[in-house]
Amino acid sequence: MGLIRLVLCAIPALLLFCSKQFGKAVGYIVIFAAFYAVQISVLPHLTGILNFLVLFTTGFFCRILPSVAMAAYAVKTTTVSELISGMERIHMPKEVTIPLTVMFRFFPTVFQESEAISDAMKMRGIKLGGKKSSKILEYKLIPMITCSVKIGEELSAAAITRGLGAPVKRTNICRLKFNFADVVLILFCCFVVFWAIASPIISAGGILP
Repeated sequence: MGLIRLVLCAIPALLLFCSKQFGKAVGYIVIFAAFYAVQISVLPHLTGILNFLVLFTTGFFCRILPSVAMAAYAVKTTTVSELISGMERIHMPKEVTIPLTVMFRFFPTVFQESEAISDAMKMRGIKLGGKKSSKILEYKLIPMITCSVKIGEELSAAAITRGLGAPVKRTNICRLKFNFADVVLILFCCFVVFWAIASPIISAGGILP
């Protein structure tokens, strides 16, 4: 599964490139490659607690980074209306759809607020290496907490206003359909699942060396 795992980890980078998110794609490739290189080259030469710490760190990031990259791609290329329409098409319960819809817009909005707060801090000379470096945590953390609470309340109110919690069936103007790329990815993922299940069985039966 080593080669297949690398191919699966390369899919988020390919999708980021296709959506013209070149900076995120390059950053993902560099960070993932660095942790993977440490895992295969440095880890075998370590022992004891150091081996455990490096194994835990590299293993954690090598497994979580592809998910983070896919989340970045999904948030950038999928609208809330498309998300809701897709969830309704697969008959997802509203208890899952509504929180997921709110969270889908929560993180991008929080990141925008964080960038605005950072710009305001720089204008006032509050930055690393400046005269007011000790106030970075205070001037960053408190506005972020306030903004996060406010954004969550506003998004929840917007979701209810759009009728997401209504007992009737909603209409949607989004037209969702499968295309060739969707079919290829689904078939590849089905092959990976089949290989993960069948490979140990075949190996145990002596068919594979």
